[in-house]
Amino acid sequence: MSLLRLLNIQGIAGIAVSLALAILLVVQRGETRHWQKQSGHFEQLYTTAQAALAGTVADYRAAARQAEAADKANAERVAAAQRTINERTEHDFEARLAAARTLAQRLRGQDAAAAADPGSGAGAPVPGLSAAAGGADQAAGQDRLSRSDERASKDRGALGPEDALTATEQAIQLDELIKWVRRQAAIDPNASR
Repeated sequence: MSLLRLLNIQGIAGIAVSLALAILLVVQRGETRHWQKQSGHFEQLYTTAQAALAGTVADYRAAARQAEAADKANAERVAAAQRTINERTEHDFEARLAAARTLAQRLRGQDAAAAADPGSGAGAPVPGLSAAAGGADQAAGQDRLSRSDERASKDRGALGPEDALTATEQAIQLDELIKWVRRQAAIDPNASR
């Protein structure tokens, strides 16, 4: 106890403050270690998150490049199919027009030959038709754009040979256009191969 006698109140207060500071220092060191561990853990989480983000960005970029390549290949496929349809339709159209024009030319030649030599029938004479049968033939002939001489076609309102050829060409053109539209519509731009 002699030590306590030697110390006065100021000495005791100094020792208490020193002990409190020592305890605070120990607590502070514990807190520092705790927060250093936490900081290391948070840094590891941040690094992991950044790596995951970089991986995700790389995956998205790769997927975008792959989708772009697939879109380009699909567009090329559709363009090739459309070119094929266009060429096929153009070829069919020109072939049909050529056939119609050849037939029209041949019919004009037959008409000219028949007009020049009305008595030269190649086959046996055929008996004439009754008026009723002729009327039905005339009505059907108008729808089918049949050949007729100029006077009869003017009387019935039917088309002449040149008009019939023009109408036939236009019908072929419309028919080929309809086929072209249907073929184009059959191409699925979203299908893959």
